[in-house]
Amino acid sequence: MNLTIEKLPIDKLFSLVDFLGVFVGALGGALAAVRDTRYKYDLVGVTGLALASALGGGITRDLILQKGPPLAFADARYLMAALAGAVIGMLFAQRVGKNTERAIIFMDAAALGLFSVAGSTRAINAGMSRLPGLLLGATTAVGGGCIRDVLSGRTPKIFEHGELYAIAAAFGAAAFLVCDSLKLPREISTAAGTACGFGLRMLALRYHWKTRSIRTD
Repeated sequence: MNLTIEKLPIDKLFSLVDFLGVFVGALGGALAAVRDTRYKYDLVGVTGLALASALGGGITRDLILQKGPPLAFADARYLMAALAGAVIGMLFAQRVGKNTERAIIFMDAAALGLFSVAGSTRAINAGMSRLPGLLLGATTAVGGGCIRDVLSGRTPKIFEHGELYAIAAAFGAAAFLVCDSLKLPREISTAAGTACGFGLRMLALRYHWKTRSIRTD
């Protein structure tokens, strides 16, 4: 086949990025749940947290946009992608052992980059301007993790000082929107935004770039 991603229609490209984000988000969520040392989750717990990680941000985005039912409920492929990621994550976590931590970090950063672009794309396609597109891109990227943390009885990590996460998501969304405003092909804008979000997150982890607490005492 000679079909390449450059020839994909815009709606198909969005779906590809969104599905990849859902799959990777569920995979990372399942890995994190299995590795949780505070609670011992069963099959329902791991699956539920994986689905929250994968679909929570997108559902929040779609509810804000009010353009029909959330895609996760309107298209069964989202649920299938999330369930596939959850199952593979459970199997992967048991086999990898000590290397699972690295897998979680990589998958989480990949999902962040993919979701930030998918959220901004959805917002732009719905007629939103650049600033709402930026906010919805970041919301899509971090929303699932926030919901997962709340369900796990924790304060969402993005609200605490630490390695760049929400900032990395916003950076990825901003990179996509800048490229899109320059009328670059959507494929290039998508790749640039995803790479920027993923890259900044990984660099922050590698070099220990952290945000500071507002309260200093």
